[in-house]
Formats: sequence, structure tokens, C-alpha cells
Amino acid sequence: MSRADRSVLGWGAFAVAIAALVLAIFGLRDSSSAAGGESDGGGVTVVDVSLKEWQIGPIMTEIPAGEVVLNVTNEGTMVHNLSIPGLGVKTADLQPGESEKLELGNVADGQYDMLCEIAGHAASGMTAALMVGSGGDGMTAGGPMDWQTMEQTMLDRNLLFPAKTEKTGGALMEPTRIDADGTKVYDMTVEEVQWEVEPGKFVTAKAYNGVVPGPQIHLEVGDKFRMNVKNLLNTGTSVHFHGIRVPNSMDGVEPYTQHVIQPGADYVYEFTALEPAVGIYHSHTNGQEQIPDGLFGSFTIGDMPIPDYLKDKGYTKVDKTVNMVLNDAGTIGLSLNGKSFPATEPYTLRIGEVMKVNYYNEGLTAHPMHLHQPMGWIIAKDGVPLDFPMPGDTINIAPGERYTVLYKATDLGVWAWHCHILTHAESQQGMFGMVTALIVTQ
Repeated sequence: MSRADRSVLGWGAFAVAIAALVLAIFGLRDSSSAAGGESDGGGVTVVDVSLKEWQIGPIMTEIPAGEVVLNVTNEGTMVHNLSIPGLGVKTADLQPGESEKLELGNVADGQYDMLCEIAGHAASGMTAALMVGSGGDGMTAGGPMDWQTMEQTMLDRNLLFPAKTEKTGGALMEPTRIDADGTKVYDMTVEEVQWEVEPGKFVTAKAYNGVVPGPQIHLEVGDKFRMNVKNLLNTGTSVHFHGIRVPNSMDGVEPYTQHVIQPGADYVYEFTALEPAVGIYHSHTNGQEQIPDGLFGSFTIGDMPIPDYLKDKGYTKVDKTVNMVLNDAGTIGLSLNGKSFPATEPYTLRIGEVMKVNYYNEGLTAHPMHLHQPMGWIIAKDGVPLDFPMPGDTINIAPGERYTVLYKATDLGVWAWHCHILTHAESQQGMFGMVTALIVTQ
């Protein structure tokens, strides 16, 4: 945010405005989900547990020591499991709608961590604590609290926004050099780094050139492109140019179009930019882990034109362009451009200015992105301009999809911007994950 923006809306007013949005913006997680275990009449405590994206519930309280059985049901849309490492027990991988009875045996007083062990699911929020006997205080994180405590807890967290963290990703990358024939050459390393997702939360990420998302690459139609990739990981990798028209030999999918890039090895990708595109580059080796862990970056060619219909409505030029990469899994977890609230980036516009947003989904589930104001106009889908723009204040982006949307600032204020799967955005501890804001000033 520029100094000019801060002078228009001071930090104090900005923070208060953000906090004031909390109760009005989002639905609160249903605190009635907290439940204690029930005895089956034979001295065994039986507890129902549900699994879904991305939570384990209901929260269980006041579980007595002794024999415990969990009735585990997958109520989500993806495969999940439930593991309690401290007790050495785990369900099978459960398909949507499947259930399993998990017998824990004679459980002593204590706190036992629970998680889904499907790759990336625990990092996305599928963790909980089973409190047994005197091992807990009668309430787990996310359990019931009175409304005054909830309000203060939410306020304290929300006022941290926008919090500073080490490094940001996604900045435009200039070519390392331009060869005599006009080829734009980019040097790219693939390596593990410590990445600060939110204040104080460092994770081991896989990164292009040390940042998440990787640097943005932009070409014009007709440009010759070469990427020199150096693999500094201790495992193999590859690079696929998703949504970019390339020769088959450059598609980046081992074993079909190349051998894996071995640890310590180099690989060269090169092609000519043939047509406009809103694409992304990412790994195509063990993608369920390497991509959510950070191996993704935006790749655009040319530009998406403003439809005449919108030009007649005052959308004459684009004042700001934003690439917003969505993630929900891996070590990065629920995030926008590699950061989770309160460390996400706020965006600013002045009345009448137009912002173009390229949404990219590099996660494992769809995300309906909702900007409270102004209304958006979808002008391109997967890098292909639409014959006629479509309005949308909530735009559902499936994994791998890209949407190009124009927003024209019309009303002053701090407008929340978030995934509308509310378990990706807010709990009774406050906002988290896939939340940011658009600040509209004079």
C-alpha cells in the first residue's frame, strides 16, 4: 500500500473498518458442533466424528478415560481418513459417504492429536485434539465460547491485518538475458525454502527462485522463450506450462515427453509464444505434493481485451492487474498468493479505476471467490476471451481453472474479499486463510 493510500485511510481507521466487517460479513461456524462422548451403557464411550473439507468435527469435550470408540464418517466430497498417531490407530481411506468404527482401546487421561493423513489435508485444517479425562481443560481449540470472548478473540486477530511476513512471491520476472535471435532466457531454480505463510508460521515449501508463488513470466505473442531449470531438490521434478500452447516435447510430463529432472540436474524448456494465454507453470511430478507445497507461478502471454460492452460502461482501460493464485493444501495450505490472512496483501483502487484480476486455482478443491464490492465482470475463461462478459460477485474457480475478471471501483470503503467456503475464511478465532480486502478511496 502506498503512502498516499495510507493518508486517505489511516491505519487505525483501516483496522477498525476491517474489524467492523467481521460479524456482518461471514457466517460464524456453528458452535453447536461441540459435543461430548456418550456411553453405550457398557462403560464404552462412543463419539461420532465427521470428516470434510477442511475440518474434523464435531469438537469433542469431556471424554472420560477408559474404552473409547469413534464412529468416523466422511461427509466431504474427497477421500479422507482419521489418524491418531499417539494411539497408533487409523481408519482406512474413506470415500465420500463411507464410515468406519475406530476402536481406541482403553485410553488414559491426556490430549491426543488427530489428523487426516491424505497429502496436504492436515496442513489445510484437518487437525483436531481429542481431550480425555483431566488431559484437557474441557474445551478444545474451536470449541464453544461465550459471544463476548468470541468477539474479542476475532477482533484481536483481525486487527493484525495486513501483517508483514518475510518475502512475497509472484513479482514480474525480467529475462536473465535476451539472445541475439531475440530469445528471452529465464533462469529458474527449484529448491526447498523456509516460507512464512503468516506471522511466525514458517513451513518447508518447495519454491521457484525461492518464492511462493514463483515469479510471474510475461511474454508477447511471437516471443521466443527459453527456461533453464536447475533442480536443487532432493527428489525429481518437472515443469508443465498449464494453459500455454507448446510443442509436445515441451509439455513437461514425465515419462511421456521427458525424463524426470533428477536432483542436481538441469533441464531446458523452449518454445515460441503462439497465442495469448492466461496460464501457469507448475510441477508435473508427484503433483499432489509438489504443487500445493509451492511449485506454481503465473505465466501470461499478451492480454485479454476489454469487451466493447464494458467499454460503453466506462471500462476504458485497466489501471491495475492482479494475479491471485489460490491454494488449499500442502505445506502452504489455505492461502492467496502463498500467504494466509492476516498476512495476505490488501489491494487499493480509487473511485472509477478498473482492476483486472486473473484468478488461478492450484489447490485440490474449488473456491468460490467473493468480492463484496464492486461487481465483477468475467471477460475470459482459461485465457480465452468471452464473446460477451458475464457478471459475478461470487466466481467459482475449480482446480486448474483460470478466470479473468474486471472490477470497477464504485463505492468507498474497505471491502472484504474471500473464498465463500466459510471454513476457508473465518472461525470463532477470527478470519484466516483465504481472506483479503479491497480498499476503495477517493
